[in-house]
Amino acid sequence: MSAVLIPAATDDPFASLNPEQRAAVEHDIGVAPPRPLLVVAGAGSGKTSTLAHRVARLIQSGADPQRILLLTFSRRAASEMTRRASGVLHRLLGQAGNRSPVALPWAGTFHGIGARLLRDYAGRIGLDESFTIHDRGDSEDLMGLVRHENGLSQTEKRFPLKGTCLAIYSRVVNSRDPLDKVLQACFPWCSEWEAQLKTLFGAYVDAKQEQNVLDYDDLLLFWCEMAQDPELGPELGGLFDHVLVDEYQDTNRLQAAILTGMKPGGEGVMVVGDDAQSIYGFRGATVRNILDFPGQFSQPAHLVTLERNYRSTQPILDASNALIAGALERHAKTLWTERASSARPQLVLIPDEAEQARWVCNRILEHREAGIALTSQAVLFRAASHSAALELELMRRNIPFVKFGGLKFLEASHIKDVLAVLRFAQNPSGRVAGFRVAQMIPGIGPATATRLLDAVGASADPVSAIEAFAAPARSSADWEAFRALYRRLRTPGLRWPEDLELVKEWYAPQLERMHDDAQVRAADIEQLALLAGGYGSRESFLAEITLDPPEATSDRAGPPLLDEDYVILSTIHSAKGQEWKSVHVLNVVDGCIPSDMSTGSQEDIEEERRLLYVAMTRAREHLQLVVPNRFFIKQQSQMGDRHVYAARTRFITPAMLKHFEECVWLSAEQREIRRPVPESVRMLVRERARNAWK
Repeated sequence: MSAVLIPAATDDPFASLNPEQRAAVEHDIGVAPPRPLLVVAGAGSGKTSTLAHRVARLIQSGADPQRILLLTFSRRAASEMTRRASGVLHRLLGQAGNRSPVALPWAGTFHGIGARLLRDYAGRIGLDESFTIHDRGDSEDLMGLVRHENGLSQTEKRFPLKGTCLAIYSRVVNSRDPLDKVLQACFPWCSEWEAQLKTLFGAYVDAKQEQNVLDYDDLLLFWCEMAQDPELGPELGGLFDHVLVDEYQDTNRLQAAILTGMKPGGEGVMVVGDDAQSIYGFRGATVRNILDFPGQFSQPAHLVTLERNYRSTQPILDASNALIAGALERHAKTLWTERASSARPQLVLIPDEAEQARWVCNRILEHREAGIALTSQAVLFRAASHSAALELELMRRNIPFVKFGGLKFLEASHIKDVLAVLRFAQNPSGRVAGFRVAQMIPGIGPATATRLLDAVGASADPVSAIEAFAAPARSSADWEAFRALYRRLRTPGLRWPEDLELVKEWYAPQLERMHDDAQVRAADIEQLALLAGGYGSRESFLAEITLDPPEATSDRAGPPLLDEDYVILSTIHSAKGQEWKSVHVLNVVDGCIPSDMSTGSQEDIEEERRLLYVAMTRAREHLQLVVPNRFFIKQQSQMGDRHVYAARTRFITPAMLKHFEECVWLSAEQREIRRPVPESVRMLVRERARNAWK
């Protein structure tokens, strides 16, 4: 598609932007090539709108949409960005906003774009282009198989389980740190196994290559290797005139290396993010990417800071600004808003967790009676277990709630079964999928499944190997049905999604046999079939459903929600990007925020500070930080579970208290909130106590 210069309409489509947003949108328009741009976008500052307007402005100025690479952290975000950019372009043209969206073929997630590029370049980098992609569960299973084959499941001392092994491997790949450093910093109890882990990871890589599969980490690793290659790097970079990255504070070193490899001069690169909201270190993300971005390229990056907040009241922002001002290193900014309010955030001192639950429920109901719907209220916490007492109290009072989380779509066993059949048909070398499929057939166990996969692997024609395989006599009828299915699935010219319909038909009796709630699970498979219709081939469906799966399944604990309103419960990590009129933050004490598991280094502590900042900046009108004096913790050691006493989090210093309304809740029965005794009186009492011993 050739670039088309779009004339501007009479009305200014950028009139809604504030001066800083407009500066980002207009950066180096007409300059070829544009300098690298860093947009530090504070919480609630309209970064999505800014990025969408930038895309529209580039296209208006003549940029080819097919040469714009837009990287986001979910397909939904990419779709939203495309939709918004289209709306702006339609206004530029002076036409109705309901026209079909402008195509941005290279808008997607890092992993999705990586998979597409690897498919395009497979032959040049030694990959078979029919490779399949393992989700996290399949990767764990393959790691487990390799772990067993290497004799590491029979050690005299405790060797890390497959999930831990994969987590270590993934951290090494994404952080680009050596194994010994990762073990020392994140998995110290595994340090003694360094040599064995190195051997295991080498065998795991060999197994993936032999089976023509990639895991999530490979999609970035192979892309990075291509970008760093002297020949392929410039070629990849030459595909795009503009590279825009959203949520840059959540990228890891591998993703940053992809950018610098493709665009070493930074030309046309724009990243948007907020260092104060970098909270995913446990996934390998590093705040250093956004802190160091201005000097990453051969020319310095231009910096634009978005400080105007469109979400919260000024008192909430004052408290949040004071909190993040204590950070050791940051891109300086002070959030401000035109939303004035006399209500300061509350710092509520509570005797224990039981009273915390009662107080939060009281406050939720008070807000509801004042006109704030339950869905506009959220309770946030550092760890999922911290809401246990509150969940019981909510149920006792018949207050409906939804807790962010639940079983992910691809983690449900029936979905994994169906996808395994399709993957085994697409890539007969994939032993994890094949092993799962074989054992769905009645009468076939691990030993027979292994013999089958060995036969398929040794044959040039997998269909012939399956036709010739002698299944146990008790499996003859079921084996014949599978053999017929596999023959059809490997038949050239089969039109997608007929493949999935064939698998559904074959799997229906297996579902009835293996699950008591087969009818409920069948609904998920129907949903999978509906999704399949949106893809052009089995190959693209398997890749995309793995990279960007639906969030939830019917395979959940408890009945479906039937109430018209409900409170949101969420970990702080899951709440990022959300906002509510009222936010309660539980257990704002040392030991919870910061977590006692995240105080091993100054970097960990700083991330915990940012975590509290993210929680506070989710609130639009009401913010309540709850500080129980006594709370229950679940110990990982042999000391057992216990109650502990804790002080208010170290992140809220005495100098910051002026930004809060301090309250003391004695008990639900007394229903009394006492304001704290003035500091001058408290000092006088302490002085008298000292004088008694002079």
